[in-house]
Amino acid sequence: MGLFNFLTKELAIDLGTANTLIIHNDKVVVDEPSIIAIERSTGHVMAIGSEAQQMHGKENEGIRTIRPLKDGVIADFQAAEHMIRGMVKMMNEKQKWFQPQLRMVICIPSGITEVEKRAVKDSAERSGAKEVYLIHEPMAAAVGIGIDVTKPHGNMIIDIGGGTAEIAIIALGGIVCDESIRVAGDEFTMDIIEYMRREHNLLVGERTAEKIKINVGSAAQELDNPPEDYAVFGRDLMTGVPKQIMVGYEEIARALDKSVSKLEEAIMRALEQSPPELSADIYENGIWLTGGGALLRGLDKRVSQKTKLRVQIAEDPLRAVVRGTGTALKNIGKFKFLMSA
Repeated sequence: MGLFNFLTKELAIDLGTANTLIIHNDKVVVDEPSIIAIERSTGHVMAIGSEAQQMHGKENEGIRTIRPLKDGVIADFQAAEHMIRGMVKMMNEKQKWFQPQLRMVICIPSGITEVEKRAVKDSAERSGAKEVYLIHEPMAAAVGIGIDVTKPHGNMIIDIGGGTAEIAIIALGGIVCDESIRVAGDEFTMDIIEYMRREHNLLVGERTAEKIKINVGSAAQELDNPPEDYAVFGRDLMTGVPKQIMVGYEEIARALDKSVSKLEEAIMRALEQSPPELSADIYENGIWLTGGGALLRGLDKRVSQKTKLRVQIAEDPLRAVVRGTGTALKNIGKFKFLMSA
């Protein structure tokens, strides 16, 4: 610990399409939806995170809700800057008299372009960061799970977030081969909205579809511990009046089948690209699932049936990436080679 360490605050950030998590001093200090609400006339930020999420889909003409990230990258530069600044302020509320310099490590999708990297870095710097480092999500997830990424053993990580699914084979501190596809939590949500419209003539919003996914979402039509049917409220497209229907996990499994098949195809492509020596390691070590998508019921069994490999869900998969980012930040000397400045 240096004498002036209190002048610098170190933050590990998982800037996700669906949720943003911030770790400081080994603790998750912010875990909020990645959304902001602004006043249309003035551009003033009205709410950030869960408060803005409650407004989403219920806005009047004076309010606009924005999700600054789409498909794992920044889609609205200004909104992202406001969101990062607001979330950092959430944890700084007790320290208004003194604002330390910020050092941030932010995780990014492995398939990101240089322009998209620049956008993440610029948004962080404009929100007050003096130093910004970027780390790829699959590497952060591997560190968060507890894998020693520097060893010459191959490990396969599948990180399914809100906007992208990152499939990577890791060895010797680097990504040997990877697949980044834009089939993830948001795509599953849109599948459910489309299914409800097509099969039940019921119009539901994003928030309702998200709740359906959490309560009865499934990748398989047969589960050992099936959830109870879930009551869904929406607008009847035939009559225009609100109505309620009950849906079961089998229906949602049918709704998500096409997207889960695309995910399976991407996993197979990544396995086909892997060098034979690493294939032997993966056969021995199995596949790790992280991210919110890992919580989709039956997904591990379905991937296992497709690949004929052992599939394990990481402990607390939602926080595996940010935990790994925090570990990398804490041991920045050891993990500097994983980061780009």
